[in-house]
Amino acid sequence: MKKYRRIRDLREDHDLTQTAVGAVINITQRSYSYYENGQHLIPPEVLCALADFYDVSVDYLLERTDRPETNR
Repeated sequence: MKKYRRIRDLREDHDLTQTAVGAVINITQRSYSYYENGQHLIPPEVLCALADFYDVSVDYLLERTDRPETNR
């Protein structure tokens, strides 16, 4: 399974822990770790929550684009 490098990079760029991000998007640190390391697929609702939290597009999180802008 693919690692989600961008969610790790964004978290580290914002000096946040997995626990802190998990608390904001209402998941456990363990679940967040599984997603970040590619052990589990990220559900759409979690992808949307992460995109909203970091103010980036879901496509950016999934590395489908290098442009972080959202379509608002």
